[in-house]
Amino acid sequence: MYAVIETGGKQYRVQNGDQICVEKLNVENGAAVVFDKVLVCGEGADIKVGTPYLEGITVEGEAVESGKGKKVVIFKYKAKKDYRKKQGHRQPYTLVEITAIAGEKAPAKEEAPAEEAEEAEAEAPAEEAPAAEEATTEAPAEAAAEDAE
Repeated sequence: MYAVIETGGKQYRVQNGDQICVEKLNVENGAAVVFDKVLVCGEGADIKVGTPYLEGITVEGEAVESGKGKKVVIFKYKAKKDYRKKQGHRQPYTLVEITAIAGEKAPAKEEAPAEEAEEAEAEAPAEEAPAAEEATTEAPAEAAAEDAE
């Protein structure tokens, strides 16, 4: 499911688990953020379009960090003088991770499958090692049989 939200005069297409960089919001890091200006919400043929906004549907998120973006540098040249004036601006932003759209929570990040995969990888070399040992034990026996003939 995805949604199109409006914040800071811009529109963003979001899904559960997405991280978006929006204009600075007055919230602390880790605080909950609720976007109530939802323009579109749904998936496939089940899409709802607002006029202009959908009533009763919200997108929830969590503020991950706040900061300033990279500096955009503008050089101004003076016609009669041989110098440049360097000007710049760093736009403040808030990084938000989307946690729920229209009440549907994002699936929890499962750490168990990752642990199971690590265990399987650890077991795989152990299973291969006995096969290699068997091959080395068979080779001297075959060599002895050839010497006997």
